[in-house]
Amino acid sequence: MCRLLFVRYDKPFEVRQHLEQFAQIARDSKEFQGHGWGCSYLENGEWQHYKNIRPIWDDDLTQFGATTQILAHARSAFQDKDIRIENNMPFHDDKYVFIFNGELRGVKIRETGRIGAEKIFNFIKRFDRGDMRRALQRGVEIIKRRTEHVKAMNIIISDKSKAYVASGFTGDPGYFTLHFKRSNGELIICSEAYPDEQDWVEISNHSIQVFSDTC
Repeated sequence: MCRLLFVRYDKPFEVRQHLEQFAQIARDSKEFQGHGWGCSYLENGEWQHYKNIRPIWDDDLTQFGATTQILAHARSAFQDKDIRIENNMPFHDDKYVFIFNGELRGVKIRETGRIGAEKIFNFIKRFDRGDMRRALQRGVEIIKRRTEHVKAMNIIISDKSKAYVASGFTGDPGYFTLHFKRSNGELIICSEAYPDEQDWVEISNHSIQVFSDTC
């Protein structure tokens, strides 16, 4: 059960300011979020990817410069298993970047992937025919039907222009509810509102939403 962050601005912004807020959220979480972390960000129009097995709050966040979009993930490994850097998110292909927070038990789908989250990413892409929102909705619906118990399944998938967000949980809304904040040219989606900041809005449970270029 991890922590998620997506940030997009119309103009370049300093990555560090958001990663420091995110690191504080991860460090202060009621669940341990120190099984490594990772981020994907745009640089000159191309995705760059970074992963570290150390907790985000112990990493050097000054190493990152400016970007217009970033996804970050702080990991809390299920049952403290498979703690290897290659299992850190974000997962990605040539088009999409994927981050996940949740817990599912008794999942009956056949898919490739090192861990459950990567299998979910690959499964959702099966249904992509040029409309990721529809693919995400279809994939989530089938996974729910083929799973004995879904405690939570929060997903953010991004290309270079949109964020596709699935929010779903059956308990502990204080922990699993996603939040977003938007203003002129700025969009932030996070597992928790930044400390001491106002104007954050909860993303509805059991919803699929698309956040486009126009903030």
